[in-house]
Amino acid sequence: MSRDCDSLPENTIVVGCGAAGVDFLATVATYPKPDDKIRSTSFKIQGGGNAGNALTCTARLGLKPRIISKVADDTQGREILHELEVDGVDTSFMAVSKEGTSPFTYIIVDSQTKSRTCIHTPGFPPMKPDDLPESNLLTALNGARIVYLDGRLHETALVVAHEAVKKNIPILIDAERLREGLDDLIKLADYVVCAARFPQAWTEASTVSKALVCMLLRLPNIKFVIVTLGKDGCIMLERCVNEDPSAEEVVVDKLLESLEMRKNGSTHIPTCISSPVTKLHAEGIGTVCSRLYIGTAKNIPPSELIDTTGAGDAFIGAVLYAICANFEPEKMLCFAATVAASKCRALGARSGLPYRIDPCLASFMQ
Repeated sequence: MSRDCDSLPENTIVVGCGAAGVDFLATVATYPKPDDKIRSTSFKIQGGGNAGNALTCTARLGLKPRIISKVADDTQGREILHELEVDGVDTSFMAVSKEGTSPFTYIIVDSQTKSRTCIHTPGFPPMKPDDLPESNLLTALNGARIVYLDGRLHETALVVAHEAVKKNIPILIDAERLREGLDDLIKLADYVVCAARFPQAWTEASTVSKALVCMLLRLPNIKFVIVTLGKDGCIMLERCVNEDPSAEEVVVDKLLESLEMRKNGSTHIPTCISSPVTKLHAEGIGTVCSRLYIGTAKNIPPSELIDTTGAGDAFIGAVLYAICANFEPEKMLCFAATVAASKCRALGARSGLPYRIDPCLASFMQ
């Protein structure tokens, strides 16, 4: 059941482990060709990193996030910490190296194609499990409702994940792309949110829908997996624990096609279409009792679409909130799409992130 924004679940602490850095965002009229010299039309320096962005989103929505990451004691590192703290993210579990450099990313935002190109420079020295004393880890997880891992800092993240499993704290994994150590992390997950290309890259299945079935079969602890598709919305496959022996077996590709045909192209607000609980079959892979959902994206007029940087992080932040607030899946997907769309109306990953009192979220918070 959903809950009012002023009546959040008592235990609203979210612990995240992953990337936090600085983004240097330059907007250009068109993406430059080799050896071109062009001018930016706008420029902004802002906090970034998957975990930093998603946890900032949860803080603005009313949760109490704690972040585990690492920066250097340099100008950028101090600004990273300050910006997170101003937004209500607890940085007391961050590691700060006396020497080295903090992570940063150059981002070129193309006004013509509405795309962004990222050039990332990792921080140095990298975070290792020794940077997170056991006492700090236990304190960070104390009272946590959910743990979020963005797939980076995999050695430290694995330590966090194993401790979360011991404490029966559910884990949400951001599977943006194939990364070192991700296989070990994803085995411990309760929820997975994937970028568009990940499911097929990880499973080698011929279609996205088959790949989602494959993921549920390979990962028996997973409650649901979502694949985000940008302007095309998202697809979610939810495992059904109580299997109905009389449920019909359906080919997953055909079911997805039938749900797609039910989309209402005339509405501008996010919608969700779901199947009944059924036995979904993927040829050559297997069958799983589950429920398939299609979530549509919010239609943003081209003149209002500024930057998609961090849209996936905003979506994940909203999903974390929805899990804590016990939203039904249909409400969760529409809520996450609305939050992600709000982010896309401003430059950078954080400027457009809405607060829970934002009018665009009012219908979800009632």
